[in-house]
Amino acid sequence: MDAAVFRDPRRRFIPIDSRAGAGEMAVLEFGPADRPVDVVFVHANGFNAQTYRALLAPLSAGLRVMAVDQRGHGSSRLAADPARRRNWLDLRDDLLALLVVLDQAPVVLAGHSMGGTVSLLTAAEAPKAVSGLVLLDPVIMPRLLALYAHLPWTSGALWKRMPMVQGALRRRAVFDNRETAFSAYRGRGAFKTWPEAMLTDYVGGGFKDRDDGAVELACAPAWEASNYSAQAHDPWRAMARLRCQARILRAERGSTCRVGDPERLARRYPKVSVETVEGASHFLPMERPDLVREAIFEMAT
Repeated sequence: MDAAVFRDPRRRFIPIDSRAGAGEMAVLEFGPADRPVDVVFVHANGFNAQTYRALLAPLSAGLRVMAVDQRGHGSSRLAADPARRRNWLDLRDDLLALLVVLDQAPVVLAGHSMGGTVSLLTAAEAPKAVSGLVLLDPVIMPRLLALYAHLPWTSGALWKRMPMVQGALRRRAVFDNRETAFSAYRGRGAFKTWPEAMLTDYVGGGFKDRDDGAVELACAPAWEASNYSAQAHDPWRAMARLRCQARILRAERGSTCRVGDPERLARRYPKVSVETVEGASHFLPMERPDLVREAIFEMAT
């Protein structure tokens, strides 16, 4: 295998001028620096680019892959105010701004969970900049619920009472060090099915050092919670506007991709295909990295 697979990714800070607010987006780059970016990968809510290092590194043998830290996550230097957020259009606008900075041939967008949905929204808005989509259990609510979430009077207390929102707000934010955080997460809750290498990378990229020697979540619990409650965007409309192919890999257990029957969906949205990954949970990139890598590589080549 090419030695590039074993090289550490390059850390960059890219200035962007987003409608959501200007600043620097942190990215990790894998693969040859002398070719255009082939794939931009977008992480899930509360995660970060480094979480997916083991997934993406093998692709660097033939592709240039850029994994981003979204606003309010990882090392990105973009203001993240959770107050009065209603949707993920701020995250979409950040990704649009990054594509403007890249100013190159169209890229494949790949994303997990929230990152998949943000990628879908971006592709619908900038069809000339995106050549294909690989969406890993994206967050797509049933159509009627999505329409309800979009109404102007549904952004208040109802969504903020959701268990996932309340759970995020209660999340422990400060640990003595990264080793303590790793021990607290290993084999528990959402991390039960994660390989230790990916958990190590999540902790490595998901905490920032404090002046008192402790470490603190880079994604503040209030920001994570706001991502769960801010659902007034429309992935269904985005699917209808797509000009590129979108391949959805959906979890068999606990999926957040509630699009119904794949054949019926394909008839209505001919650019979209859905495959259910047998035995996988919402964390299918951690459980089936081989399948995810293959899907990304096929879309990018």
